[in-house]
Amino acid sequence: MKQMSGRFDNPLIVHRDDIKPERSLCGYRQRMVKGEDGVPASLTYLSVSEAECHYHKQTTEYYYVLEGEGMIKLDDRVVELRPHTLVCIPPGVKHVAAGDLKVLVIGIPPFNPDDQFKVEQQT
Repeated sequence: MKQMSGRFDNPLIVHRDDIKPERSLCGYRQRMVKGEDGVPASLTYLSVSEAECHYHKQTTEYYYVLEGEGMIKLDDRVVELRPHTLVCIPPGVKHVAAGDLKVLVIGIPPFNPDDQFKVEQQT
């Protein structure tokens, strides 16, 4: 893909099967569109698995549930998740998801691995 001035000037075509899953704080992610692609938002396919509570200082995340059921904890609030549920997570909100979930995560500005901060479990 050719980039000009931090913007892309050609359509971007990505197939999830071509992206190797990587472990993240939320489970296993496939980063389909990244900030490095010159786009204003990132898109990640997420399979929730053994997620850890964390937050972002800059990125707003939109979780759109594609498949499965589960829950997400947002600070002290617990929300049930099922297909076609959308959750908007502003910067600073501690969050962790659980269940058998496949989620499309949209990050604005694009997700940056340096902008995720793990929350230590309190006993």
